[in-house]
Amino acid sequence: MTSTCYEQVCYRTEQREESVQLRNLKSGQFGYSFGCTQAGETVQVRLTNGDLDSWDRSECVEAFSEAL
Repeated sequence: MTSTCYEQVCYRTEQREESVQLRNLKSGQFGYSFGCTQAGETVQVRLTNGDLDSWDRSECVEAFSEAL
Protein backbone atom coordinates (compact mmCIF):
# COMPACT_ATOMS: atom_id res chain seq x y z
CA MET A 1 0.00 0.00 0.00
CA THR A 2 1.27 3.45 -0.78
CA SER A 3 2.25 5.89 1.93
CA THR A 4 -0.86 7.98 1.22
CA CYS A 5 -3.17 4.98 1.45
CA TYR A 6 -1.47 3.91 4.69
CA GLU A 7 -2.04 7.38 6.18
CA GLN A 8 -5.71 7.28 5.15
CA VAL A 9 -6.23 3.80 6.65
CA CYS A 10 -4.55 4.91 9.89
CA TYR A 11 -6.60 8.11 10.04
CA ARG A 12 -9.86 6.21 9.53
CA THR A 13 -8.82 3.57 12.06
CA GLU A 14 -7.52 5.82 14.82
CA GLN A 15 -9.47 9.07 14.40
CA ARG A 16 -12.80 7.82 13.08
CA GLU A 17 -12.66 4.49 14.92
CA GLU A 18 -13.42 2.54 11.72
CA SER A 19 -12.17 -0.98 11.05
CA VAL A 20 -10.79 -1.03 7.51
CA GLN A 21 -10.79 -4.39 5.72
CA LEU A 22 -7.31 -5.27 4.47
CA ARG A 23 -5.79 -8.18 2.55
CA ASN A 24 -2.27 -9.45 3.09
CA LEU A 25 -0.54 -9.79 -0.30
CA LYS A 26 1.82 -12.55 0.89
CA SER A 27 -0.61 -14.84 2.70
CA GLY A 28 -3.94 -13.86 1.13
CA GLN A 29 -5.47 -13.45 4.60
CA PHE A 30 -8.10 -10.84 5.33
CA GLY A 31 -8.20 -8.74 8.47
CA TYR A 32 -9.65 -5.57 9.95
CA SER A 33 -7.49 -2.71 11.18
CA PHE A 34 -7.56 -1.68 14.82
CA GLY A 35 -4.35 0.36 15.10
CA CYS A 36 -1.21 1.62 13.41
CA THR A 37 2.43 1.99 14.35
CA GLN A 38 3.73 5.09 12.58
CA ALA A 39 7.43 4.47 13.33
CA GLY A 40 7.42 1.01 11.77
CA GLU A 41 4.65 1.72 9.24
CA THR A 42 2.64 -1.31 10.31
CA VAL A 43 -1.07 -1.92 10.71
CA GLN A 44 -2.43 -4.00 13.56
CA VAL A 45 -5.18 -6.27 12.26
CA ARG A 46 -7.77 -8.64 13.66
CA LEU A 47 -7.94 -11.64 11.34
CA THR A 48 -11.26 -13.18 10.35
CA ASN A 49 -10.56 -16.11 12.71
CA GLY A 50 -10.15 -13.68 15.64
CA ASP A 51 -6.34 -13.81 15.88
CA LEU A 52 -4.33 -10.58 16.04
CA ASP A 53 -1.43 -9.77 13.72
CA SER A 54 0.70 -6.86 12.54
CA TRP A 55 1.30 -6.26 8.84
CA ASP A 56 3.87 -4.03 7.19
CA ARG A 57 2.24 -1.46 4.92
CA SER A 58 4.12 -2.87 1.91
CA GLU A 59 2.51 -6.31 2.30
CA CYS A 60 -1.15 -5.31 2.50
CA VAL A 61 -3.84 -3.44 0.58
CA GLU A 62 -7.30 -2.20 1.38
CA ALA A 63 -9.56 -5.07 0.33
CA PHE A 64 -11.86 -3.13 -2.00
CA SER A 65 -9.06 -1.18 -3.72
CA GLU A 66 -7.68 -4.13 -5.71
CA ALA A 67 -10.88 -4.27 -7.79
CA LEU A 68 -10.26 -0.72 -9.07
